Amino acid sequence: MELQLALDLVNISEAKEVVQEVQEYIDIVEIGTPVVINEGLKAVKEIKEAFPSLKVLADLKIMDAGAYEVMKASEAGASIITILGATNDSTIKGAVEEAQKQGTQILVDMINVKNLEQRAKEVDALGVDYICVHTGYDLQAEGETPFEQLQTIKRVVKNAKTAVAGGIKLNTLPEVVQSQPDLVIVGGGITSEKDKRNVAEEMKKVVKQATLV
Repeated sequence: MELQLALDLVNISEAKEVVQEVQEYIDIVEIGTPVVINEGLKAVKEIKEAFPSLKVLADLKIMDAGAYEVMKASEAGASIITILGATNDSTIKGAVEEAQKQGTQILVDMINVKNLEQRAKEVDALGVDYICVHTGYDLQAEGETPFEQLQTIKRVVKNAKTAVAGGIKLNTLPEVVQSQPDLVIVGGGITSEKDKRNVAEEMKKVVKQATLV
């Protein structure tokens, strides 16, 4: 089980500061969609250059032109690139083929997918590396969590690894890891804390313990 830090509301220099603080307790740094929109793929490139031992995920949320966007993100140094489960199969297939050429991985974000179980089965058959349940900011504000959705995909996904994102904090992490996802994605649960390093360390302990079960 790996721990991914999602950076959404920062610029490149702020991102470097946060990663510097917590780097020994995380496995993957996510350059979130807002950062990609504001800074471009150079944010991916600069973080990878600054922290070569960490994997970098580019949260592009690809909806079209899968192969091209995966190629560009891979060239910038991304190890993992996100594509939306709500897109069509041909876009996902193109992304997977390009990722295989580039030696990178595809994470399918199931945010706002209506029939989660059915779509997870379909996406799983397309050769993607990760399938991620994700409760977005707007639904988190309404009190939704991704925990139940995680159990749904764990039941049906046979090939891909599973990931979970959406409002995960230190006090809710034990509930998350019970379902044994392969990847736990935390944003504000670390970045909004005063002592980021300490929280990241505690989270890594919980994740490690769950991996040993």
